[in-house]
Amino acid sequence: MHIESPKKTVAKSDKEIYEFLIDFKNFEKLMPDNISKFEMINDDRFVFALKGMPEIVLQRKEQNPNDKVVLGAASDKLPFTLSADINAVAEQESEVTLSFEGEFNAMMAMMIKGPITNFIGTLSENLGKL
Repeated sequence: MHIESPKKTVAKSDKEIYEFLIDFKNFEKLMPDNISKFEMINDDRFVFALKGMPEIVLQRKEQNPNDKVVLGAASDKLPFTLSADINAVAEQESEVTLSFEGEFNAMMAMMIKGPITNFIGTLSENLGKL
């Protein structure tokens, strides 16, 4: 399953956005209002939960300075990645696209597509407000 947010223009340089995203404590600022838990495990992992949803542990998978940050599920039960692609548009303006990639059976994909699409959209909107 592939879900992608629309490109979001952010009034910050690609370097500023990249540094914001690799500091996982900042993800709490991007989370939706219905977050019920956000906790840092270490510098490379955090756990979060939205009301009515199970806890998800995300960990750093890949990072390319000023260009891309990839987080992935720490559990093999729900294998997925969440990527942020950063493109500089001007000195103090960048475009960010969030992408979700996961391998799920058809029933699971049907159940989670709506909530994941909303979640990615909210992260993208909140990133645009930085």
